[in-house]
Amino acid sequence: MRYGKLSWIGISLGGLLVAASAAEATEHKIENASEAKWGAAPPMLPPGAKIEVLQGNPTGDALYTVRLRFPANYKIPAHSHPKDELVTVLFGELYMGMGDKLDPKGAKGLTVGGFGLMPANENHFAFTKKETVILLHGIGPVEFKYVNPADDPRNKT
Repeated sequence: MRYGKLSWIGISLGGLLVAASAAEATEHKIENASEAKWGAAPPMLPPGAKIEVLQGNPTGDALYTVRLRFPANYKIPAHSHPKDELVTVLFGELYMGMGDKLDPKGAKGLTVGGFGLMPANENHFAFTKKETVILLHGIGPVEFKYVNPADDPRNKT
């Protein structure tokens, strides 16, 4: 049993080292939140969100880290991703829940420091009541598959 645990730990650490080397940084980045350089979020998100890419390329196949800023009363309808999504709340409160439609009663509010793991291919939703900033990271590429295609902002004119 003891060797089984050690093997598992070795395999896990090996995987982390491979992921880290695949996403090797080319320069240092030391930045406070007040120094963020916000831009418009990609069109897969409803209008109004802002993004700052901190590390990596969210459209690539490696580790990425971004900040996302959502205005008050922002809604992201039910959707899934092909890979795990990891969320940490930096400012405000993000409400998240699992399911095929945005259901405020089924959501849990994550406050500053709160963490959410949305597994790959699992439908979930999110919304805010006040301005909120999150840290989002994972292994790219990032993609959204909305449960209801009519909710996909890329389908709207």
